[in-house]
Amino acid sequence: MAALSERVDALLAGTAPGLVWLLEHPPIYTAGASATSDELLDSKRFPVFHTGRGGRYTYHGPGQRVVYVCRDLRPVERDMRTFIARLESLIARVLLDFGVTAVKREGRNGLWVIQGGREACIAAIGLRVKRLIAFHGFSLNVDPDLSHYAGIVPCGLRGSGVTSLRELGLQTKMADVDEAIRRNWPPVFEA
Repeated sequence: MAALSERVDALLAGTAPGLVWLLEHPPIYTAGASATSDELLDSKRFPVFHTGRGGRYTYHGPGQRVVYVCRDLRPVERDMRTFIARLESLIARVLLDFGVTAVKREGRNGLWVIQGGREACIAAIGLRVKRLIAFHGFSLNVDPDLSHYAGIVPCGLRGSGVTSLRELGLQTKMADVDEAIRRNWPPVFEA
């Protein structure tokens, strides 16, 4: 997270451009600013990191593409809602490249798909803004071990499921997801 903080400071100072990191974490839980202690169901299962991002608890681990974005909102978006809408559009376009239709649900974080007659979250968004510099980002479940979500209430939504491209029957490679992110970034963020 030090590199992210340094990039935010550099963006504020005008000494560096925005940056996007595509990562895979070891198994961890992260707690956003709105996380409550009753949403951490198993504090010993994985390390827990308290972050400054918005949102609640989420899981990060192998098989999940985590995308950290450090972006100056001042020149284009000018507000967080527009930026979040662009991230949602990016994720939806990436998923559509693999034949998956995902939607935003009012009052819920991330993007959702219908699976077995139920809604399940396939991508979560957690951001922070410092003087109109947005940072942190989103995670997209490609092929993580979904049982790892059992130690938390994901995004604070009790009874909601999580899913992945693998769970939807796709054998998607992380490199293909990365390429879809790169391909879909310009029409969403540079149009």
